[in-house]
Amino acid sequence: MRPTVLGDVLDEAVPALRGVARAEARREAAELAGRVLGVEPEGLDPALPLDGRAVRRLRELVRRRAEGVPLGQLTGRAVFAGLELAVGPGVFVPRVHSELVLAAGRKAVEGIPGPTVVDLCAGSGALGLALAHARPDARVHAVEFDPVAVDFTRRNAARRAALGDTEVTVHEGEAARAGALTGLDAAADLVLANPPFMPDAAEVPDEFGRYQPRQAVFGGADGLRVVRQVVEAAEGLLRPGGVLVVEHGHLHGATVPALLRESGFTDVSCRPDHDGWPLYSSAVRTAS
Repeated sequence: MRPTVLGDVLDEAVPALRGVARAEARREAAELAGRVLGVEPEGLDPALPLDGRAVRRLRELVRRRAEGVPLGQLTGRAVFAGLELAVGPGVFVPRVHSELVLAAGRKAVEGIPGPTVVDLCAGSGALGLALAHARPDARVHAVEFDPVAVDFTRRNAARRAALGDTEVTVHEGEAARAGALTGLDAAADLVLANPPFMPDAAEVPDEFGRYQPRQAVFGGADGLRVVRQVVEAAEGLLRPGGVLVVEHGHLHGATVPALLRESGFTDVSCRPDHDGWPLYSSAVRTAS
């Protein structure tokens, strides 16, 4: 009887993962296999014979991923804007969509030497750390209220600093207190935020509704409870002419821009994700 080889289990995994990973099913299967075998996915050999224990472990990870457990919770890592970040249960696993938020933030501080940046609702630290990596001259503060997420932020910040990136200052506390936490008052050039924005009663895939931390997904009855805190905090943090870039998802393509205008921001624009759905808004802080 021919031994089970890695390629056989990967071929078996792909259709099982299509419901959650779609076109990324093969890549995600390789990520899970790399976790089991302790090698990078690029180094996998499809002809490698697998013993029974490895087959069972890989099939179990595939089963859990197919149920909706985020890939990062199963592998312990996520790649965001080219940076590898530690993630796991209790912290939101960053999505590739949020790289568009990062790109908008980077554009906002082009030409500003040594910009001061605040990442609100930082989670794993993805936005702030990626900004610091791209702009070594930036002074970046990351604010997160959840102790589990803060631990991941600090671990990721320490690792990136050890690898040579500019150190990011991590603060534990709510976005509403960001001014007091960071010591910034009308001094930031850029505020980035990926707050929870889904209404509490919204139906979402299990990956977000069941397995991602609830406090990082749902934002009150209308989904805007934390978004409002972010907007208010940005009013105090940003210098005149400073920019806020806030992710809010497709349900708030009209409500968040309206909120920003009501709060006195100008140059308000809403931008889509890779699929054409509203994803984030940017706005400029005017003089008080």
